[in-house]
Amino acid sequence: MTSLKNDLFLRALLKQPVERTPIWMMRQAGRYLPEYRATRARAGSFLDLCKTPELACEVTLQPLDRFELDAAILFSDILTVPDAMGLGLYFAEGEGPKFARPLRDEAAIRQLAVPDPEDELGYVMDAVRTIRRALDGRVPLIGFAGSPFTLACYMIEGGGSDDFRHTKAMLYSRPELLHHILSVTADAVTAYLNAQIRAGAEAVQIFDTWGGALTRSAYLEFSLPYMRRIVAGLIREQDGRRVPSILFTKGGGQWLEAMADCGADALGLDWSTDIGEARRRVGDRVALQGNLDPCVLFAQPAAIEAEVAKILTAFGAGSGHVFNLGHGISQHVDPAHAAVLVDAVHRLSSR
Repeated sequence: MTSLKNDLFLRALLKQPVERTPIWMMRQAGRYLPEYRATRARAGSFLDLCKTPELACEVTLQPLDRFELDAAILFSDILTVPDAMGLGLYFAEGEGPKFARPLRDEAAIRQLAVPDPEDELGYVMDAVRTIRRALDGRVPLIGFAGSPFTLACYMIEGGGSDDFRHTKAMLYSRPELLHHILSVTADAVTAYLNAQIRAGAEAVQIFDTWGGALTRSAYLEFSLPYMRRIVAGLIREQDGRRVPSILFTKGGGQWLEAMADCGADALGLDWSTDIGEARRRVGDRVALQGNLDPCVLFAQPAAIEAEVAKILTAFGAGSGHVFNLGHGISQHVDPAHAAVLVDAVHRLSSR
């Protein structure tokens, strides 16, 4: 087991004392970095970048070489799982991810099967192992997956959507079919995350990007129970260390109490929820991660620092806070402004 030189992130997730608030950024390896754009151009395509472990490692480390971040996150995509299920993932120029074979037919839905993460998704595990070796204990590595409901949205719609009409039509008219998709996908995500943990991921995050598009009753039936099932099936200790789990539902601030009971160690917050209020609502049941509005990074440095101070003050004293954005960093952000953010969190939280 490699000795960690910086374990602030893991300690904060487990609500243990820390000298300052740790920080990482969702989508921290991405198009806002010129070095990322150069590597992606060399790869030829986004999918080729994801599927080449050495290049995935290279872009994973790029933000750590620029900023004093407290965690690395595996460079991959949440849609690798449905791609391994045979839905034919591709990326249309200017349109985002698409599936050649969306799940609209009952026979195809019934044939859905859990892929072997060391076989169909072996390139991801190779990337995890490569990144862990390259990190050499510098900071922890985060593995991740999409939530079953979020993945189902892409799998049924065939790509992104403004209204999820096909998914919601199935939810209301054929709920048993949606439950079948979610059940198989939950098993696939559990196996996928556990394979990442065995390969070297030291914490894992479940991205429930579209859970907030549901009504409360639908969220409590079609999203949260499947994430609870995944968390219950996760490896909790590897190489003598606890492996914390983070649950992030974008737009899920109204359901924090239910989310806090799902078994995860931490909840991610988007910017629409006050972190101090969230802390009062969940008590000491979970750590909290978040939650700067990503658009703050378009403001001047003094404004960025002021917003960082607001979040740190709102959370208050004590352990259990990982600073992050409320969603992914924009491709249009000036990297110098990201550096201001990281520096402000270090300086202000150390006080």
